[in-house]
Amino acid sequence: MSDIPRSAPAPGGRLRPALVSRAPVRAPYPVIAVATLAAVGALLLLVTVGTVLDQPVLVPPLAASAALVLAAPGLPLAQPRGVVGGQLISALVGMAAVALAGDSLWTGAVAGGVAVGAMAVARTPHSPAAATAVLVVLTDPSPPLFLGLLLLGTLLLVAAGIVTARLGGGERYPVYWW
Repeated sequence: MSDIPRSAPAPGGRLRPALVSRAPVRAPYPVIAVATLAAVGALLLLVTVGTVLDQPVLVPPLAASAALVLAAPGLPLAQPRGVVGGQLISALVGMAAVALAGDSLWTGAVAGGVAVGAMAVARTPHSPAAATAVLVVLTDPSPPLFLGLLLLGTLLLVAAGIVTARLGGGERYPVYWW
């Protein structure tokens, strides 16, 4: 006989199936629609800016950032301090890694891990930023152009989060700035 419970007691003594989700309740569909439209608009704006400056590589990690800012704005990982600070710190970690060890997948893996630690030390947690460190190692971009575009991109995402919250995006954003 298996040790997996077939049911669990629910409040009030009723039995609840063991596989019932404990995930948070889904946001109302209008909130989801606003967040989705805001994400599409913000990412299209980033593609436009990146294309004009010939730096479209930022879209993948910033798309992950947009998911946090626009779909989970209450999380610590979505706050401006982490979005902007975490991305910039991780880019600098990637640049230092390239300077020290070159542009290999091995160096990228180390840079991604070191970026996690650097963000923790700086209290700027933002998981998509670890991908930015790897991206920097693999593409070895021009530091001033890349950092400027990254700063612009993160500020645009924070602005999109603020506008989305004001337009009925559900949760308040930001919960804190610094």
